[in-house]
Amino acid sequence: MQHRIMQNWIILGAGSEMARPFLRRLAGEGATLHLAGRNLAELETLAQDLRLRGAAAAEVLAFDARDASGYPALVARLAGCEGVLNAASFVGSMPDQTAIDADPGLIAGVIADNFTGPATFLSLLAPVLEARGTGVVVGVGSVAGDRGRLGNYVYGAAKAGFATYLSGLRNRLGRRGVHVMTVKPGPVETRMTAGMKLPFMTTPEAVAEDILQGIAKRRNVIYTAKIWAGVMRVIRAIPEPIFKKLSL
Repeated sequence: MQHRIMQNWIILGAGSEMARPFLRRLAGEGATLHLAGRNLAELETLAQDLRLRGAAAAEVLAFDARDASGYPALVARLAGCEGVLNAASFVGSMPDQTAIDADPGLIAGVIADNFTGPATFLSLLAPVLEARGTGVVVGVGSVAGDRGRLGNYVYGAAKAGFATYLSGLRNRLGRRGVHVMTVKPGPVETRMTAGMKLPFMTTPEAVAEDILQGIAKRRNVIYTAKIWAGVMRVIRAIPEPIFKKLSL
């Protein structure tokens, strides 16, 4: 009988609404799950559910995108895992742009949550993955990072930075057998978007399915819903003199 290699997943922002369906799918496949986030009590409840759904194990770990002091110890713990080590980042925050305009002090937190926090952690984890020569890294960005727009340009700037970081990390780790995939969701049905009428909205469950398909096909960049790839191609092509007059 062929021995099955254990799949370990460290999930940053594991308590997010987008992460949960992805975690449920991984649990059903018998993966070992490391749930990282700020609300440890909430994550422990989630871990219990995932164990019932088939996860080989599910542990809760403290992670704060705005405080990197605990990252080295977290990476050292993960380095001791047996089997394949994978990582996914669902970390992010999106204050209203008008709130940021009124208080630019909010910018540092947005950049940390969406870019520098997960990027710092992944940079510390990268040597561990390189040494193993296998694994997958999934970074969840946003279509907002494809072009700066009036309604969310600070959030978009942070996601653009993270996407560029992931592109470079893909170049680095791909040479050692580790695959890095960038995920760019459009609007997703969550508490944050409740009541909003947004175009081409998708669900967290559909995002999870698209991510898993992307991993299986070793995609470099995916949009979810898929229609956003075409939509953003058009938006990126609009000349700047015209674009700056639009309210998109």
